[in-house]
Amino acid sequence: MYVFLHDTRVFLDHLTSVDFTALGIACVLQFLRLTVRTVAWRTIIAAAYPATRVRWLPVLGAYLAGVGLNAVTPARSGDVLKLFLVKRRVTGSSYPTLAATLIVETLFDAFVGLALLLWAIHLGVFPSLHALPDLPNIDWRWPLKHPLSLKIGVPLLVLVLALLIAWATRRVREFWHRVAQGFAILREPRAYLTGVVTWQALSWFFRLASVYWMLRAFHIEASVRNALLVQVAQSLSTLLPITPGGAGTEQGLLLYLFRGTAARAALLSFSVGTHIAVVAVNLALGAAAVALLTRSLDFGRLREQASEDEASGDPERAKVGDGVTGAPPP
Repeated sequence: MYVFLHDTRVFLDHLTSVDFTALGIACVLQFLRLTVRTVAWRTIIAAAYPATRVRWLPVLGAYLAGVGLNAVTPARSGDVLKLFLVKRRVTGSSYPTLAATLIVETLFDAFVGLALLLWAIHLGVFPSLHALPDLPNIDWRWPLKHPLSLKIGVPLLVLVLALLIAWATRRVREFWHRVAQGFAILREPRAYLTGVVTWQALSWFFRLASVYWMLRAFHIEASVRNALLVQVAQSLSTLLPITPGGAGTEQGLLLYLFRGTAARAALLSFSVGTHIAVVAVNLALGAAAVALLTRSLDFGRLREQASEDEASGDPERAKVGDGVTGAPPP
């Protein structure tokens, strides 16, 4: 907490020097990044339910709502909200299938993220495993400083997952059938490339462009290389979502990646300012989406409705409001 408060004070001290025009451009690009991703997710869901009309605007609203919740809560709890909201607007859908579509939606991201990580390692700018525990603000510093916990915990986790998978395979075959249904788009490579990868590639362009303008806003050298390095730090900070957005880990990695090329105060200001701006955009979009889709911002009520849907087995039961409607994109 002390580190966070200190970094926030540094950001406030540099607030008057922020280029708000560049910051505004970066926020608009963040909105565009999220928007185009939903076209890809809608395509994946439509492939899983070819007999059902899947509208784009409800998918957009559900995705933005989940992103907004992820911005302020750890452990990606916003993904649960995405599934709940989409399930209510895709007739006959199930949570296992929709959860599988979210996995498909991240495959291209995983490929790009791995490519960026390998690029950063090749440049020699990335910290070694021995250096990671000494970086400031790293959320997962404790297990790195206690390797015995990893040696024992990781095998145990793998064993538990293997047992759960074996149990589920024997007892819940219908569950796995529904999961496989969510991967239907991958059986159509052409549709996957044109309807998913192209939109996600455009999303990555907007993402990197947003980072570029964030660098300009906080007067750190704006270049493609630096934007890519920032993206590497942001991607790695969300691997273990212990804190919302992995803010602490991101700051620690940025300080290491830009050591000797930018002042510490400027980097802290950039990290905190970027995080605040992105969270503000995501939260505002998410709140608006939840309000439009459910006519309510009462998350307790939403949880009750989710439980009712599970108990009844009817995804359309107790639908809250008409929601947002719209035709699917071409």
